[in-house]
Amino acid sequence: MPYSRPDMEACKKSICELTTRLEAAESYDEAKKIFLEYDELQRHLDTLVNLAYIRHSIDTRDAFYDEEKKFFNNALPEVEEYNQKWTEALLKSPFRKEFSEDFGEVLFINAEIALKSFSPEIIPELQAESDLTQEYEKLLASAQIPFNGGVYTISQIQPFKNDADDALRLAAWKAEGQWYKDNQERLDGIYDELVRLRDTMGKKLGYENYVELGYYRMNRNCYTKDDVEKFRSAVVKYIVPVADKIYRDQAKRLGKRYPMSFADNALTFRSGNAKPQGDADAILAQGKRFYDELSPETSEFFNMMLNDKLMDVLSTEGKEGGGYCTSIPDYEAPFIFANFNGTRDDVETVTHEAGHAFAAWLNRKRVPLSNVWPSLEACEVHSMSMEFFAWPWSEGFFGDDTRKFKYSHLSGAITFIPYGTMVDHFQHIVYEKPELTPAERHAVWKELLGVYMPWMKLDGEIPFYSEGEGWQRQHHIYSSPFYYIDYCLAQTVALEFWAMIMKDLPDAWKHYMKYSSFGGSKLFTELLSEAGLQSPFDEKCLEGVCLAADEWLRNADLDGIE
Repeated sequence: MPYSRPDMEACKKSICELTTRLEAAESYDEAKKIFLEYDELQRHLDTLVNLAYIRHSIDTRDAFYDEEKKFFNNALPEVEEYNQKWTEALLKSPFRKEFSEDFGEVLFINAEIALKSFSPEIIPELQAESDLTQEYEKLLASAQIPFNGGVYTISQIQPFKNDADDALRLAAWKAEGQWYKDNQERLDGIYDELVRLRDTMGKKLGYENYVELGYYRMNRNCYTKDDVEKFRSAVVKYIVPVADKIYRDQAKRLGKRYPMSFADNALTFRSGNAKPQGDADAILAQGKRFYDELSPETSEFFNMMLNDKLMDVLSTEGKEGGGYCTSIPDYEAPFIFANFNGTRDDVETVTHEAGHAFAAWLNRKRVPLSNVWPSLEACEVHSMSMEFFAWPWSEGFFGDDTRKFKYSHLSGAITFIPYGTMVDHFQHIVYEKPELTPAERHAVWKELLGVYMPWMKLDGEIPFYSEGEGWQRQHHIYSSPFYYIDYCLAQTVALEFWAMIMKDLPDAWKHYMKYSSFGGSKLFTELLSEAGLQSPFDEKCLEGVCLAADEWLRNADLDGIE
């Protein structure tokens, strides 16, 4: 896929001309033709931006793509000024009714939100924000952690953090934590600058602080801060007690005293955590079997991903951490990025990120581009639910560790929700009190650990974690403020799908396909309704999935597993 830096001045000029033509359009046919030209322009620009991003994340040491990333950090906020004028013209169009009939009302709901989240006045802050998040990602990607006679990246040391040997596992947690401690001054500095920048953006746009602007930037189009606060309260009420019981049972299995250290909480079984039975090639081969047998659509999709080499999954030096899925619109192709490291996360990446990719592929021809993907919490339903659809094929991934995997996967889904909710709560406090010092932010995180994760022992054994600094590992806190609650809402819906799968896999798949078939043409709450699912904002939903999961975990067959 060829890449060349786009001429941004020509791009601005084209958007300006299209805006003028849209304003002057005398018929809907004429306005629609202009609308489609604008969409084509956006698709091509998005393709080039994503190609540069993908290649930079595969090797952050590549000087060419590092410069391209910096170029877009500065160029895209400037283009946004011209996109905003286009959006204003679209909202004022006398053909709004016809546009809505063809492309859905969500197009206009999101357009109104877009106007609330940008002004040319904040371009310098947006540019600085992008540079800082790039610096954060590069810092983490550059990590060289001395451990046990070797040197490891953050991704490569993860298997040792799950090792069944208590001393080795604890040493790995300490080694990783020490790297963060060694770099803490810059990690604190980057985040401090990001908070100040974002607070400035919020105030420049007339908001009390960054929170309201943050919600608009996350395109919250069908729920509010109050809804999120109610969800957080329900998590403390229903999920935390079940999660606490999971860790108490784990402490008994491991022969440890409750509450356990961060290192001991990472080991689910004394004999070791579930591991894939093969290497990366074996995992992808079993992924192919899963998708070939699940449905004709998933089979066509995954074989295309394999044949066109649209996945980069091995963990290598200089590679950005974590995993993601994005799309390359000109080629109607998704792309999956991952860091395999020999843990069960490798399998969950093939299902999770491929859940995103399948939904994007399913809607690849949808117009406009903004209607391909729904809002982010809706997208995370695609991925987290797909993880559970792989359960009937889990033996091919895990072999003798299949029972371990199922127990760990379901219990992990429950125990993740308090953590993810805590991330959201932390960010609300940070942006409501932007004057907090780094030390005060760490104190907030440590206090929240006591509310959402009481099973964590905060005794100083692993200083970075026990002193309330572990949030600095979470990329989203730096790069995508307020993103993380999306995972929690989606996990709740995914647990609904899990319960359906346990009863009737084909019927569950019909609901999943119904949910996924609309792309971004409907609101999150509308997608749930269309697919016959409960809203996670309904307290009964959280209570119901909690009861179902708790019952399965209590009755799980763990005989013979140490």
